Amino acid sequence: MSLSPQQVERYARHLVLKEIGGGGQQALLNAKVLIIGAGGLGCPVAMYLAAAGIGTIGIVDDDLVSLSNLQRQVLFTTKDVGKPKTESAISKLRQLNPDPIFHQHNLRLDENNIDQIISRYDYIIDGCDNFPTRFLVNQKSHQYGKTLISGAVGKFDGQVSAHSFASPENKTACYQCLVPAAPPEAQTCEQVGVVGALTGIIGSVMALECIKLITDNGQSLLGRLLIWDGLGAVCRTVKLNPDPDCSICGKTHNPIIMK
Repeated sequence: MSLSPQQVERYARHLVLKEIGGGGQQALLNAKVLIIGAGGLGCPVAMYLAAAGIGTIGIVDDDLVSLSNLQRQVLFTTKDVGKPKTESAISKLRQLNPDPIFHQHNLRLDENNIDQIISRYDYIIDGCDNFPTRFLVNQKSHQYGKTLISGAVGKFDGQVSAHSFASPENKTACYQCLVPAAPPEAQTCEQVGVVGALTGIIGSVMALECIKLITDNGQSLLGRLLIWDGLGAVCRTVKLNPDPDCSICGKTHNPIIMK
């Protein structure tokens, strides 16, 4: 399918990139991405993926916009306070780019609804703020053979990792190889705080990783963890080795990979 004249103009800066071009832009238009959490990370992820022309974008969140969100959740304005986040976010994204098909999942993911949602998408971007949901998303991404991009922030620090379960031969370490269980001292951003600009940096990295994976470009973060120290302005990456004893993807665990 060829691009329309309006799409040629809209995505002109992608089309002149040899790494993307027409073929890569078509891949973006055909991609299906699920964003979990319309918060500090989910907002910049959604904005840049919508602007990039991702064909289908789903957003999961059961929360309402609050005044305290506006310091970092850049999709929302003061007039949105009290409205469902998914509704407000998609309204803004449609104004940014009418090309994508948007799906509003105004709910909290749990064992009863995650299968029917996650199975509809190819790429899963996890920007949620609690470990039970992260572990559930990791488990189901592995089960359904999806590509998972996970991000987290707190105070002035952030991290991004990517995990592929598309085939048993090429799978990487999963999220629970990195974090087997919730740290006992784990605290939320509400408890410890977070600088708003940091969520924009980490969310943008997550969006860029998704674009690179869809268009098959560059060295991705698959099997690696990027760590950003905002106060020190230092960024580093470390390799993630699969844990043979991991309860999700270890050698003793042999789930059926579903397509």
